[in-house]
Amino acid sequence: MHPKLDDDFDLRARAELSLAYETGEPPGALFRHTPWYSRRWLQTCCVLAFVAGTLLGGVLAIRPNELVRGAIEHEYYERTLRGSFMESSTLLAQLGLEKNKPVPGYPQLMRPCDIDGKLAYHLTTFFEKGGIVTVFAFDQPVSLKEGQGWWNDVYWQVVTGRDGRPLILVSEKKKALTVAYRVFSQPPA
Repeated sequence: MHPKLDDDFDLRARAELSLAYETGEPPGALFRHTPWYSRRWLQTCCVLAFVAGTLLGGVLAIRPNELVRGAIEHEYYERTLRGSFMESSTLLAQLGLEKNKPVPGYPQLMRPCDIDGKLAYHLTTFFEKGGIVTVFAFDQPVSLKEGQGWWNDVYWQVVTGRDGRPLILVSEKKKALTVAYRVFSQPPA
């Protein structure tokens, strides 16, 4: 196109537009209206809320039962305690084992304890091919689902004992839980 024609067109367009609107501010209809949900700060807040919710959901999903958390905390405070504060036959009966057999492994601690207001029988024992494991059996029936995980720098596992009651196993080594699982959960041969 010829440069003169472009100039004439521009002049004509400006003249028509100047007659169409009043002099001063352009009408509001010419401004771009963005919806409320497309504002940058709102999008950022939504993304941050989603990420925080996902992280919180992930933490709560791996968080063990309250009774298991109480057992882990109890084990932490009594980790260095040693001794036998109860008869081994009573402890073995609570663990679902035969009373006339020896306590499995090399017992470090045997005592009754209180975990979240429930009477628990605490056995800390050492398995030569695994490590130290703490086993908790409860006097009254408790509702715990079988499961396992890692919480507060220890591995934990809930197993159904030989007598059908749940036992909580806690150890710093996962291999020790495997050995304890075979001892406490398999039916007698």
